[in-house]
Amino acid sequence: MAARIDHLVTSGTFALDGGEWDVDNNVWIVGDDTEAIVIDAAHDADAIEAALNGRTLRAIVCTHAHNDHIDAAPALAAATGAPVLLHPDDLPLWKQTHPDRAPDGELADGQELEIAGTTLRVLHTPGHAPGAVCLYAPGLGTVFTGDTLFQGGPGATGRSFSDFPTIVESIRDRLLTLPPETTVRTGHGDSTSIGTEAPHLDEWIARGH
Repeated sequence: MAARIDHLVTSGTFALDGGEWDVDNNVWIVGDDTEAIVIDAAHDADAIEAALNGRTLRAIVCTHAHNDHIDAAPALAAATGAPVLLHPDDLPLWKQTHPDRAPDGELADGQELEIAGTTLRVLHTPGHAPGAVCLYAPGLGTVFTGDTLFQGGPGATGRSFSDFPTIVESIRDRLLTLPPETTVRTGHGDSTSIGTEAPHLDEWIARGH
């Protein structure tokens, strides 16, 4: 059976630099009827486990370590036995949320994760966070961008650990080089495509945020 993409929206709070915001997060589940991986275990471990519907969870992959993308990761790992994977450059952010529980493994640029006959390639895309990654699944015609690229532009860079020139470079060099028909599945909000976003790079640079 071919891999499919299941989508769950969970709600909670994003907290950083002393501020808090109510947010809805996209949780992506990639797999088949027997096994899956979760991309960004946000807010509600019970809801994510229910969405797995008895499938074996092979990994919990974190696109970055802002609390709203990782707050449910330890609980989901405890319930399923799946390892939590994070790029090591985001450990300082991770420790703000989970000071007593380290991730189980590291993500690296170019690393390939296999699930249900599908390959997800790790693309290190710093800018929104130092260890931000995207996951490109050419066989599914999609890239999971976390908070690096949204419908309408780059992720936010106005808070600590972020940098606007870096995120623009990541998007230009790592994402806009993907096939234009590639679906962009984001960390919040609606999906888009590489071809839809690529023409607007110069506008984003001119806006400077």
